[in-house]
Amino acid sequence: MRQKDRMLAGEPYTADDPELAADRAAAAAWMVRYNASLAADATGRHALLVEGLGKVGHNVVVRPPFHCDYGYNIALGDGVFLNFDCIILDVVTVEIGAGTQVGPGVQILTADHPRDPAQRAQGLEWGRPIRIGANVWIGGGALILPGVTIGDDAIIGAGSVVTRDVAQGATVAGNPARPIGR
Repeated sequence: MRQKDRMLAGEPYTADDPELAADRAAAAAWMVRYNASLAADATGRHALLVEGLGKVGHNVVVRPPFHCDYGYNIALGDGVFLNFDCIILDVVTVEIGAGTQVGPGVQILTADHPRDPAQRAQGLEWGRPIRIGANVWIGGGALILPGVTIGDDAIIGAGSVVTRDVAQGATVAGNPARPIGR
């Protein structure tokens, strides 16, 4: 099985595989163009997003600079807004639902690594998908860790580290993020 197939399936793989390195290089070249597109009109930026990401809905805004591993594993619903300096490590699927707003400096990280040092030394890693529902608000500087699902209408406080699923309509904050009153 190809390393790319293993990666996409969420199985342990080695990221230094030539095919994956070429995919990352293509994504890096796309990011250079996208991140230089500040002067481009909204139609031009949307066309660039469609070129570089897996799925892009209508009226999506991604403020540069934006960073990702591959791009093709990212799906953005209609009206998604990603503020400056968003980082998405998309070794597997990242789905962000319609109307979701993501603050500046947010990191959405699907990539994970072995806890065993001998396995880490082999260069193994894997990914766990992240699903963010519709109409979610994620405050600036939050970290969304591998495998997390965030329900519709949830609020993630600024600077939070989200280590587990967040229920629909819940408000969470802190490190690790925990439910708080509204």
